[in-house]
Amino acid sequence: MLELLAEMEALVAAPGDWLATIRVMLCYAACQHRLPDLGHPRRFTDWVQWRKLNERDPLQTVLMDKLASKAMAGRRLGPDWTVPTLWSGPQLPDAPPFAAPAILKARHGCNQYRVLRDLPDAREWRGLQALTQQWTRAPYGGWLDEWGYAGVPRGLIAEPLLPGEDGGLPRDYKIYVFGGQATHVQVHLGRGRRHRWVLHDRDYRQLVPQADRPPPPRSLGAMLAAAEELAAGWDFLRVDFYEVAGRPLFGEFCLYPGSGLDPFAADWIDRELGRLWAEARQPLPSAGAVSWTNTSSRSASRVVTSSMA
Repeated sequence: MLELLAEMEALVAAPGDWLATIRVMLCYAACQHRLPDLGHPRRFTDWVQWRKLNERDPLQTVLMDKLASKAMAGRRLGPDWTVPTLWSGPQLPDAPPFAAPAILKARHGCNQYRVLRDLPDAREWRGLQALTQQWTRAPYGGWLDEWGYAGVPRGLIAEPLLPGEDGGLPRDYKIYVFGGQATHVQVHLGRGRRHRWVLHDRDYRQLVPQADRPPPPRSLGAMLAAAEELAAGWDFLRVDFYEVAGRPLFGEFCLYPGSGLDPFAADWIDRELGRLWAEARQPLPSAGAVSWTNTSSRSASRVVTSSMA
């Protein structure tokens, strides 16, 4: 309690949204069983909370937009790196506008999706319309103070369903990039079923030994190079990929992994990633200095292709 009072006293002189700061602190304390250090972040999870409260770069909205970010990745890496869009729109029409199998997602949010292995019948489609209307009723991320989502246009996007493990969703390879250097590979398994993840270093060594020992993707080198290309100019950015038949595909960007609320397998990992984030901020060119629209996809492809060889 004394620690909490001291933190609150320090906030009296601090600018910003007081209610957001209190929400962030209490939510973090409930999940991590300690208060975040917002004045001098040391852990990775502290830095995520700091980002929520302090960073207001308009490019964050582009990164969180599933349509805009995919277009950005296609310009930087080439169109072969992106999953085709079957359909997009503000709401579902009265009849399915795309073929199955497909995955339907919220354009503006996270963990809002439905897998459609077959096209729904009329009753099921009406239920899906009602569900997606709930997704688009309000901006995503407000309750967690994830500002980057606030300005993303609300809507839906459908993509082909990629082949996955044991008939489920494909493995997700999440690359942590600090100051333009890809340092860690987090592999997500059993998504939509028994979801779990394993964190590796850049050389694909598990940080904490786990029962799951997924092999490295064949295209890991290409993923690392592509992640560094896409994250250039950011102190920290996570870039996610899939792999289909040895071919890497861009998934999405993430500014707030786990909202900084999921604990790591060991506290030293939280501190080590926090150190990398702090070092990446000393100093770093503005993300706005990197062109997201005019970069030649051919030059980006050369970087990536060389790492695939």
